[in-house]
Amino acid sequence: MRPMKPTEIVLYPVDNLRLASLCGALDENIRQIETAFDVTIARRGERFTIHGELPRAQLAARALRHFYDKADAELSVDDIQLGLIELSNLPQTVPQAPVLLTRKSELHGRTPRQVDYLRQIQEHDITFGVGPAGTGKTYLAVASAVDAFEREHVERIVLTRPAVEAGERLGFLPGDLAQKVDPYLRPLYDALYDLMGFERVTKLFERGCIEIAPLAFMRGRTLSRAFIILDEAQNTSAEQMKMFLTRIGIGSRAVITGDLTQVDLPRGQKSGLGEAVQVLADVRGVAFTHFLKEDVVRHPLVARIVAAYESHGQRNQQQQSTQQ
Repeated sequence: MRPMKPTEIVLYPVDNLRLASLCGALDENIRQIETAFDVTIARRGERFTIHGELPRAQLAARALRHFYDKADAELSVDDIQLGLIELSNLPQTVPQAPVLLTRKSELHGRTPRQVDYLRQIQEHDITFGVGPAGTGKTYLAVASAVDAFEREHVERIVLTRPAVEAGERLGFLPGDLAQKVDPYLRPLYDALYDLMGFERVTKLFERGCIEIAPLAFMRGRTLSRAFIILDEAQNTSAEQMKMFLTRIGIGSRAVITGDLTQVDLPRGQKSGLGEAVQVLADVRGVAFTHFLKEDVVRHPLVARIVAAYESHGQRNQQQQSTQQ
């Protein structure tokens, strides 16, 4: 079998500072592009030789040209990884993303489904974001909550999450209520600190404008003028999900996020998120965004890992069907 002919490109105009920014320290940026497109890239000056399947090599060449044009400032690994996500969605028509009022002015949806998710959150009182890890479900929900709070559309932000995988047994943990549930709500805290700053978040917690509300302690409450986020909703029972959805009061908005492939409930117990997706599918005012592996906005390997698990699950289902 004849070896594939490598793809060669030359980047013009030649600029050594741009080339250094493009390649990154120890060519780390080049390694990211290689991983994303499953190719090998060799460089001599401004000339790049790309080895791999032609379609992938052409995509890698396009990425090199794209980042070279943006290399007037130093490119970090994060810049490369996020840019690769956007490049992978260029063939699709990405609608104009809503502008969010947060500390990170560059924050926006990077895939069509992320943009649609943000728009649905703004236009609906209840929005479900369902899909694999790394698709931005939680982070974009928190960003939307911050945006609504900063624009004074809501008076407070309420964060809730199933605190324990099965049963929410919080009593044996040391400390007060906040200390008991802090470890489980850490991803939400991290997003808030990133989007608002540590000091401001701390002050808002003290004033009660941001509240932690363990799901087990939500019963009996009515939350008005609030932006409520239920994270890791795949680990709610059907009763807990119904209870949560009926806590929403006047002027409130809720976002429910979860991954139905990572349910940690006891065997045989139905996920409240899975049931809600079926029961509420045709209810007016409730929106759903179903994320796919193409929406993963993390290290390029994460999308491949998600794809590999999906393929493995499909093979197992086929084997089980054959055996039956």
